[in-house]
Amino acid sequence: MTNQKHKTSMTLNLYLADDDKEDRELFVEALDEINISTKVTQFDNGVDLMDNLFSKTDLPDAIFLDLHMPLMNGFECLTDIRNFSRFDDIKVIVYSTSYLQREVNQLQADGANQYIQKPSSFEDLKIMLHKSLLSMVVKDDEEANSGQFVILV
Repeated sequence: MTNQKHKTSMTLNLYLADDDKEDRELFVEALDEINISTKVTQFDNGVDLMDNLFSKTDLPDAIFLDLHMPLMNGFECLTDIRNFSRFDDIKVIVYSTSYLQREVNQLQADGANQYIQKPSSFEDLKIMLHKSLLSMVVKDDEEANSGQFVILV
């Protein structure tokens, strides 16, 4: 399933891997309400995500990756993604319900670019996604590189 919008001159190609259909729907709805143009391709497990990455030459700008999925979890996906240099330019944003500091530290060490804990409100989700994506569309290098690893409201 793909969602496209044209709000800015640059459209970010995003992948969302999450086994929870309602979470995927809320994510896409939140993106629709922020002023950053996106195209979203959704996956409900890590195996399908990885198959797609290896089969396509048009790679995403970023992958939002849930940690707890069937078949292949987010930890395994991140490790595989970071083991292949052709995926070096893809931002990996962990998007998970859980928040354990040791896991967050390990994910950062393993090559994740950001960590977002799934918020409890739709408004907070919009704020967090906007903060996360802004670093990909901002042209000013200093502002773009000032992003933090854990995105908070």
